[in-house]
Amino acid sequence: MTALSSSIRMEPRQSEKCEGGDIVKDAALAEGTFYQSRAAGATKRRHFFSPPDAALADAVNQDADNVEYTEEEEKAVRHKIDMRVLTLVVSSYIFNQFDRTNIGNAHVIKAFNENFGITDNNKWTLALSIFYVGYCILEMPANVLQRYIGANRFFFLSLSWWGIASLSFVYAKGYAGLLVLRVLLGIGEAGYYAGMIYYLSFWYKRSELAMRISLCMTGTLPGAIGGLLAFGLVRAHTSLLTGWQFLFLIEAIPTLIMAVAVLLLLPSFPFSATFLTARERAIAQARLNRDHRPQSHGGMNGWAGFKAVVNDVNAWALMIIYASFNVGVATISYFLPTLINELGFSPLSSQGLTVAPYAVGWFMVFFQAWHSDRTRDRGYHIMLSTAVSCVGYIVLAALAGRGTSGRMIGGRYVALFLVVGGNYSLFPLVMSWAANVFSPTSKRGVGTAFIVSISNCVSIASPQIYFDAERDYRDGHAIAAACLFASFLSAFLLRTRLAHLNRRNAERMRALAAGGARDSGSEHVEAGEKKVHEEDGVAAAGSGSGGEIWDSDPRYVFMT
Repeated sequence: MTALSSSIRMEPRQSEKCEGGDIVKDAALAEGTFYQSRAAGATKRRHFFSPPDAALADAVNQDADNVEYTEEEEKAVRHKIDMRVLTLVVSSYIFNQFDRTNIGNAHVIKAFNENFGITDNNKWTLALSIFYVGYCILEMPANVLQRYIGANRFFFLSLSWWGIASLSFVYAKGYAGLLVLRVLLGIGEAGYYAGMIYYLSFWYKRSELAMRISLCMTGTLPGAIGGLLAFGLVRAHTSLLTGWQFLFLIEAIPTLIMAVAVLLLLPSFPFSATFLTARERAIAQARLNRDHRPQSHGGMNGWAGFKAVVNDVNAWALMIIYASFNVGVATISYFLPTLINELGFSPLSSQGLTVAPYAVGWFMVFFQAWHSDRTRDRGYHIMLSTAVSCVGYIVLAALAGRGTSGRMIGGRYVALFLVVGGNYSLFPLVMSWAANVFSPTSKRGVGTAFIVSISNCVSIASPQIYFDAERDYRDGHAIAAACLFASFLSAFLLRTRLAHLNRRNAERMRALAAGGARDSGSEHVEAGEKKVHEEDGVAAAGSGSGGEIWDSDPRYVFMT
């Protein structure tokens, strides 16, 4: 699929026509501005859904291949990217979690349940599950649309849609209205999470990704802030609105404001980043090209990427890891206030007591991601987080129905810390692992969407595991613990497989190098590499000097 059009005119610079032009050209190449300066004319897009311009992307990539820069300059560029891109991503994700999970805070309020006719636990869990229907169906198509029109326009549509849906809760009534709005909310959020992971892979190296995802793409920080907001907002009451309505109103309006901010301030790709100078754009692209060389356009189309992912064993292993731990996340994010309320606390106190597990959980999320990036390991860290969460669920199951003494209540509340920290720390680890495992970029985009989409199909049934309210959800906790163990086992097997592939690929490359040395020339090595590519089904772009290295190429090194 060619996702970008070409509308920029390439003209020779005046210095190239003059004597001494070669000197000027060499200086401009080293500066990283030569090809961008030749792209004359403004980039124009015919309509909202037209793709970004390809010529500027190619110009920035050509400059990135020649630019010379220091480590200090790279750090300065990365800092500017953090301040602009990461700040907007963090802010948008906080509002995403507010609008997705505020229903959990509202559920402990009697007036909310009466307004929407939630009379029993079955109606409640169905309202939670139906959210994932549209979310699953549209996840992969949404990711293809994002790559075609650019991140800022796609996220504008996404935030606007779910912001309006969330705002509609304020005046909606009846159980049917609740179900319709939950479906619309899921449609609006389809593609957002996987799309953000995919988007960040255009800005950060593989060894920088997990920590950045931990800062923005995890529910612990929004959960803590949302709990504080709910604790205050549910007290509000006027002649027109009551507490739970204020909760949806105050958390929906900033989402709509954020949608406009994303459209105007978030660059679609690094090559279109106006907050960077031409040289800084070249440096931003160069640092990525020397790590995994993401491509903003070209490569496989959506269908070819889907087939490549479906035929990849690694994709299915990652899907099992994600789907298994997401059973816990899909329940704890909605049921945490209810579980605390079941300990004997009032609905108002339950809102406030959700803050501590989320706040402590955020530190675990950040530490796990930071240490994972530092050690360049994903598998062992995922196994640790799944083990911590699994222990928390086992404690909850063991203590369920054992009375309301101080010791029992304390033990169950502490177990919630383990569950929240363990579950949410898995998001950045698993998704950054997926971004590291899939290549080229077109496969990476479809792959991350595939994992989230298929896993969230499981999430449709996830809230249903908490069917035993009369038993303090003992069976639900036990099922969640079993799912976390399955996630642990899958992570172990995938890490073992990737380590084996790395050893096998290293041996093949050594054999190629030895064959080239015996022939005292490069022709044999090139022929050998070509043969390997043909055997593995790698397209020519995967081995070209300007293309990405595919994950089936023996030169590709998987992060384990």
